[in-house]
Amino acid sequence: MLTPGFKISEGVIMKHNVYAIILAAGKGQRMGGPIPKQYMNLVDRPVLAHTIASFDAAPSIDALILVTSSLDQEFIKEKILNNYPVKKPVFFVVGGSERQESVWNAINSIEGGEIVAVHDGVRPLISIEVIEKTIIAAKQFGAAAAGMPVKDTIKEIDNRGFAIHTPDRSKLWLIQTPQTFQLPLLMEAHIKAREDFYLGTDDSSLVERLGHPVKLIEGHYSNIKITTWSDIDIAMQLLNNKGDQF
Repeated sequence: MLTPGFKISEGVIMKHNVYAIILAAGKGQRMGGPIPKQYMNLVDRPVLAHTIASFDAAPSIDALILVTSSLDQEFIKEKILNNYPVKKPVFFVVGGSERQESVWNAINSIEGGEIVAVHDGVRPLISIEVIEKTIIAAKQFGAAAAGMPVKDTIKEIDNRGFAIHTPDRSKLWLIQTPQTFQLPLLMEAHIKAREDFYLGTDDSSLVERLGHPVKLIEGHYSNIKITTWSDIDIAMQLLNNKGDQF
């Protein structure tokens, strides 16, 4: 039995104002585990299930778009969506070979939307509060991204591995997700990047290339991205210590 409200995207996705685009097409090659990291168990459920639950509970989110491998869709339906019910409509979009292409595929599937919050599926500890704050900021400023001030001194190095510059730490932030945008602005940024054959590391960098500022919203240091086995251990400790806070 499918989760209430569950849908599969076929072409254009319409009739919603605020979408969460959850990127879950990665293969987890850096971890080298038997399954992609988004499907690894984290305390009581897969990593991706934690992420989905946060966006499903965020009041401003109208619908979720899961960007996945086409081969993983049945697995997600059976092991996640059916076991951990989602109240809001869920759509599937097939991901690309790069993160940027995955986001492009997702935003091209939307017609008539206002706001999109792009989030890494392997950031399972995102709080509802931060999601909501980025949406409010995106509505006001056009673009917003969660992040935190850096704690450590950062060094710029040359190609021989020698430090050549120490940036002012007070002006540096670690950027996280969600990164939330007015949909027409994000679409314009992606179109420009494609025209220029530019590949960015995140969506905010594409918007910055247009000359449009991105408002930074303070998130949490606990909003970690699962990339190594030690990250799984840290996330488990955080969840066990904080309970349902996330």
